[in-house]
Amino acid sequence: MGHSRDIPADLTRNQGLVLGALTGSGAPLSAYDILDQLRSEGLRAPLQIYRALDKLVERGLAHRLESLNAFVACTDAHCHRKGLIAFAICESCGKVDEFADTVIEERLAAWAGSTGFTVGRTTMEIRGRCAACLGA
Repeated sequence: MGHSRDIPADLTRNQGLVLGALTGSGAPLSAYDILDQLRSEGLRAPLQIYRALDKLVERGLAHRLESLNAFVACTDAHCHRKGLIAFAICESCGKVDEFADTVIEERLAAWAGSTGFTVGRTTMEIRGRCAACLGA
């Protein structure tokens, strides 16, 4: 996963460390994976990691992948402005690609409008195999 986002200056130290761990990882990380990486920085309690993750997710800087119970850094600087975040997860190598699809967004908006449902945030997880694994 290529991450071009800079770490915002207004994050707390713990939030910055957690976002740095996610940004530097090529795969989703669980809270305990992050804790293991950051022990040398003085983070010892899972609650420290979870608090930082909650704030990062709230700000759209990180995303939780429900099916993996793991987290990734956001790769799209503007995704928190969208109603839909989608992830393609390779079940072979664990690679995760974040993407947006305007057709799906438009269909969701049309459905929500016709049913009176108010969409807060939508996360799609698509599982399968990436091109590299299929070609291997």
